[in-house]
Amino acid sequence: MNVVDFNDEEQIKKDIERARSNVDKKASAKRKDVTPSPKEGEVFAEEKEEEPLTKEAIIKEIISVVINVLICFAVVFVITQFIGQRTVVSGSSMEDTLSDGDNLIVDKISYRIHSPERFDVVVFPYQYEEDTYYIKRIIGLPGEYVRIDGSGNIYVNDELLPENYGTETILNAGLANSGVYLGQDEYFVLGDNRNNSTDSRFEAVGNIKGDDIVGKAWLRVYPFNVFGLVDNIE
Repeated sequence: MNVVDFNDEEQIKKDIERARSNVDKKASAKRKDVTPSPKEGEVFAEEKEEEPLTKEAIIKEIISVVINVLICFAVVFVITQFIGQRTVVSGSSMEDTLSDGDNLIVDKISYRIHSPERFDVVVFPYQYEEDTYYIKRIIGLPGEYVRIDGSGNIYVNDELLPENYGTETILNAGLANSGVYLGQDEYFVLGDNRNNSTDSRFEAVGNIKGDDIVGKAWLRVYPFNVFGLVDNIE
């Protein structure tokens, strides 16, 4: 029979504990190796349950949407009423400068700063038809005397007006045949297509009040191949 010395017994216990400790460390290391590492930007966390929408939250969302819509309407209103608006040319009275179907931006703010000037292309309402606007070129200014002779020449205060906007010689001088006096804040306008234009030569249009002028034709935005400032159109 083998006899185990007390010291040997203690040593055996220590060896067993050391071996068990080594086994536990190796098992822990293996578990770490097989645990997937989070990908970049990935967070391991418990998913939180979404809180149900309350009546107050729904009301706040509706109010927010309504406010945004009102702001958009306000911005559009300010732009179209006081700054500028889009208009489409209908007809051929301004050819060859502007053609039927041209899309223009009308400047509505400049004439709040200064008065309309000679040769400006302006937009104004037609007095005998609602929601109808004419686009013509200013020839005579307030306080002037405009006359067109039998040869189609335009005179302002009895001086020949040098201009080359008309596409052809005027055949019908209309009211300007005997001369037209322009009162305070009155303008005499003509279409560039002089023989195919209803303008200040005729009673249907007559002299245009400055207060009736919507604005100045500023920019042609369509067709795209003729995009540019109206003032630069030759």
